[in-house]
Amino acid sequence: MAQVFSSRFTLLLRLGAIAALAILAAALVTYRVNARGDAVEGAPVDQPVPFSHKHHVGDDGIDCRYCHVAVETSAFAGIPPLETCMTCHSQLFTDQPPLAPLLAAYRGRATLAWNRVHDLPDFVYFDHSIHIAKGVGCSTCHGAVDTMPLTWRVASLDMQWCIACHRDPAPNLRPADRIYDLHWTPPSNQAALGKALMAANHIRGPDVLTSCSTCHR
Repeated sequence: MAQVFSSRFTLLLRLGAIAALAILAAALVTYRVNARGDAVEGAPVDQPVPFSHKHHVGDDGIDCRYCHVAVETSAFAGIPPLETCMTCHSQLFTDQPPLAPLLAAYRGRATLAWNRVHDLPDFVYFDHSIHIAKGVGCSTCHGAVDTMPLTWRVASLDMQWCIACHRDPAPNLRPADRIYDLHWTPPSNQAALGKALMAANHIRGPDVLTSCSTCHR
């Protein structure tokens, strides 16, 4: 039986199919790497209740761990249950319209669908507890949230941003008693302090910190 297509045409057809698959795969990877929900760096994220870190943390002095109770022991910092909010708001500002969704959800035993501000792709493993234990403070990644009426993202959270710190963590390390200091700035001796904290906190070198399996498990 005579060949319908020439060998040259068949080769071009196969190459075209391979190229199409490669473009599709690249598009999917690009989408997942850059997926951040609705959060845009530097732009406040709307929420069902306009929760203000500036008011709760900056004005009232509430510690991060009062709401994010698992931040020192779990991979996830944790979103506070509505019962935590109601310890105050069962008495305070109960008639204010912005709090109506909170009160309705609490009375109906429902949950609030908060919008993620810091949202990593599903293929990235991140553990809050290990970063805090090793000397990375909240503001290093989250910024000065006590100045934010609505929370926004201050860091790109992209792969290169994380790897830059993993390659040289010393500049970002601070003493344990300053982890929750949202306005901590590195002292003049940070180079020496960072190296000392790396040793004291048993932080391994960049060969381990930049291993693929550290963040992709």
